[in-house]
Amino acid sequence: MKLTFWGATRQVTGSMFLLETEDQYRILIDCGADMDKKTALNGNGQDEESPKSVAGFFPFEASSINVVLLTHAHMDHSGNLPNLYREGYEGQILCTDPTYSLTNLLLQDAASLNHRRLNEMGKSKKQKVRKKMASLQKDLFLEKQVRESMDNVVPIQYNRKFRLGDSIDVTFVPAGHLLGAAHIIINVYENGEKKSLCFSGDIGRKNYPLLGDPEPIPQVDYLICESTYGNRLHLNSETPEAMLADVIKRTCIDIPGRLIIPSFSVGRTQALLYTLNRLYTEQGFPPIKVFSDSPLALESTKVYQKNLRLLNKEAKAYQEENESLFDFVNFEYLESSKASREVSNYNQPCIIISSSGMVQGGRVEQHVAANISNPYCTILIIGYCAEGTLGWRLLNGQPTISIKDKEEPVLAKVERTDVFSGHGDRDDLVRFVKHQSPEKLKKVFLVHGEFTSMSAFQQTLADEGFTNVEIPTKGQTYEL
Repeated sequence: MKLTFWGATRQVTGSMFLLETEDQYRILIDCGADMDKKTALNGNGQDEESPKSVAGFFPFEASSINVVLLTHAHMDHSGNLPNLYREGYEGQILCTDPTYSLTNLLLQDAASLNHRRLNEMGKSKKQKVRKKMASLQKDLFLEKQVRESMDNVVPIQYNRKFRLGDSIDVTFVPAGHLLGAAHIIINVYENGEKKSLCFSGDIGRKNYPLLGDPEPIPQVDYLICESTYGNRLHLNSETPEAMLADVIKRTCIDIPGRLIIPSFSVGRTQALLYTLNRLYTEQGFPPIKVFSDSPLALESTKVYQKNLRLLNKEAKAYQEENESLFDFVNFEYLESSKASREVSNYNQPCIIISSSGMVQGGRVEQHVAANISNPYCTILIIGYCAEGTLGWRLLNGQPTISIKDKEEPVLAKVERTDVFSGHGDRDDLVRFVKHQSPEKLKKVFLVHGEFTSMSAFQQTLADEGFTNVEIPTKGQTYEL
C-alpha cells in the first residue's frame, strides 16, 4: 500500500492525498484548492516543484481514481473537485450529508465568480487580457462541472462503516470544526493483515458554538494529522459571548458607533449569529440592528438549521426553547446588492456581518471603504488574514489603506479576536494524537500547516513519546 502527499504539505491549503492498495484501488482523500501562490499549479496545470506531474491539472491521471473521500466542505479541501471531473474522473464522492450541502453552495458560488471573471475578461480588447483568459479557461470550473461533481455524491452517516469492497472499509467520525466535518478512518485488508489509517481533516476546538467537540478515534497504524495551530495556543481564553458582549458595549452602546465584522459565510457567520442571538435573549442587550450581508451566508444558515440533530446539546436546547438559532429582534439579511449599499445610510448604531473574512473581495469591502475613515466605527477581525489581503494590512496598522483604487486614512478602530476560530490549537491537537498509543502507532504524518508550525508540533509530539513523526514534501510517496 502506498500513500502520496499531493497537497497541504508544508503549507496550509490544497489538501489532497492519494492512497493506493496492492490491488491498484486508488482512493483520493480531499481534493482542495491550493491558495498558496508560491506552490500553485503553473499555467500548464502542472506543479513546477514536482517531477511526478503529468499533463493536465493534476499530478496524476484523474480517470485512474476509484473513489474520493471528502473530510469537509471548505475550499482548501473541496475546491478542485469540479476540475477532477473535468479531467476525466467518473467515480463517486463520499462525505457526510451536511458536507454535501455546504460543498455544493461553496462550489456554486465559486463557479459563479469564475463565470463573471471570464465574462469581464472576454469584453476586453487587449490581446494580453484575452490571452490570459484563454489560459484561465483551462483552470476555472463553471456551473456544469459543479453539477457533475455533486450528482456523484454519496452521503455517509457518522460512525458507521461503509464498505468500498471486500478489502476496504471507511468510517466518518465527527471532527468539530465545521458542520459535517469528519475524521476519516480507512481499514485496508491485504495478505491477511489489516492496516488502518486516519486522516484527521481539520480538527475542531472544544466548546465551539453550535458544534460538538471532536470525537476521539480508535487506535490506528498511521495518522495523517493537520497542524495549523501546531506551534501556538489561542490568544483569547474568554467565551465568545463574553468577548462579543464587551465589544458591542464599547462600540455600539457606550458610544453610538458601528461595528463591522468581516466573516466567512460558511461556519463562522452561523457561530456569530447564534452567539448574538443568545446575547440579546439572555443578557438583555438593547436591540441594536444587526445586518448579515452575504447571500451565501443565508443559504449556509439554512443548512445549519436543517441539521439540528448534528449540533451540540446547548444549541439543540436553545432551539427548543427559543424556536430559532439565528433569527432575533432587529436582525436582517441583506439579499440584494442595492440593500447592501443602502446600509451606508443607516445612521443608528448597528452591527454589520459580511464576507469575506479576510476583507478581500465580497460585499465587506464596500462597508469597510465607507467606514474606514469613521472614528466611530470598529472593524473586528475574527479570523486568519493571509499576507497582502486588506484584512492583513488593517491588522498591521497601516495609516492609510488603498480600497478600490482610492487611498483612505484609517481612522476606524481595528481589533482582533480568535474566539471564533474553528481550528483546535496546539493543546487540542496534542489531545487528539494522544488517543493513540505511541507503541502501536507506526507513523504520524503532519500536514496542513506552515513548516514552522509543523516542526514545532513534531517536537511537541516527541516530548509526548511520539518519535516516529514525518513532515512529507509535496509528491513524496511512502510504502505503508
